Amino acid sequence: MDLGLRGKVALITGGSKGIGLESAAAFAAEGARVAICARNQEQLAAAAGLIKERTGAVALTIRADVTHAEDCEKTAALAVQQFGRLDILVNNAGTAAAMPFEGIEDELWAADLDLKLMAAVRLSRAAIPHMRRSGKGAIVNVTTSWAKTPPACSMPSTVSRAAGQALTKAMSLDLAPDQIRVNTVCIGLIRSGQLEERWKREEPGLTWEQYARNPRHRIPLGRIGDTDEAAKVIVFLASEAASYVTGTSVNIDGGSCPAL
Repeated sequence: MDLGLRGKVALITGGSKGIGLESAAAFAAEGARVAICARNQEQLAAAAGLIKERTGAVALTIRADVTHAEDCEKTAALAVQQFGRLDILVNNAGTAAAMPFEGIEDELWAADLDLKLMAAVRLSRAAIPHMRRSGKGAIVNVTTSWAKTPPACSMPSTVSRAAGQALTKAMSLDLAPDQIRVNTVCIGLIRSGQLEERWKREEPGLTWEQYARNPRHRIPLGRIGDTDEAAKVIVFLASEAASYVTGTSVNIDGGSCPAL
């Protein structure tokens, strides 16, 4: 299937590792030109090297802190300056923060919302005018399936991500007349640096395969997912193959979330 991505320009935040890096490589493999942003220049350089090695594409790297409004504006502007257009935005930046409600101070609430919600707001605001000039566009917000049915001790992340899901739906309605589609992927347990640290801390005697398939994770498909499995869904939602899909969420969690 031709996803219609050749020549399109995709900007991925948190693009130096994990789902962001895998998504950037998947976009590049489909012929899109990619820009990745993150805070660590060394990790960005390594990510660009991996994308080049796997796809032959040269990724634009942008060192930016997406909690700063000026960096969000700069990131979108640099992508357009380099490639002449901007068609796709993947709001992927964020880390997991989960603890009991009473242990969360105002500063942590504010920092989490700034990183996971306001960064998506600011980057979308910067990207939308360029998408309008192209006549269409696609935004994919990366959230979590736990935001739909938050368990105990899961804040502030589940609350910030739930706000991101509401943002997705509201934006999709506002931007539909401009043919700018907005969707969210709701991530469950996907292999990541944080998850690997947890594995080594909790079950150092197990191989990754054994840990990933441990029944205690309670994943109906029986295993933790891989980053490329999330990336494929993100690329599909941003592609012409999903041209009639907007305002929806897709769980990528092996069936763990009890909500659609």
